[in-house]
Amino acid sequence: MNAEELKKRTKDFAHRCVKLALELPQNPLGNLIREQLIRSSTSVASNYRAALMAQTKAVFISKISIVIEEADESEFWLEFIMDEKLMEGSRVLPLFNEAHELTSIFITSRKTAQKRKNR
Repeated sequence: MNAEELKKRTKDFAHRCVKLALELPQNPLGNLIREQLIRSSTSVASNYRAALMAQTKAVFISKISIVIEEADESEFWLEFIMDEKLMEGSRVLPLFNEAHELTSIFITSRKTAQKRKNR
């Protein structure tokens, strides 16, 4: 997967998470998770774009580390939605799996960048 495809994938992930978040129940827990999921999922996409603009490998690694944290946090909130049964698991699971895959992809990307930086 090249950078442009991954940029589109992270943006699609953010859009899908926002749509799901907007359908959460209008109660204190739903409101909290809505805000957190929107923040973390959109941060995945925006920080990946920032990483692509990095001027140095060190800045790229730093930005990718933020992407990893935000993707993992998105995964957490999606799991929490399922744990609390705020939505049908079948609606949330595809996004949960995507968050997990994105986290794995960016961990691998960071490792590769760190190896190249150390050469």
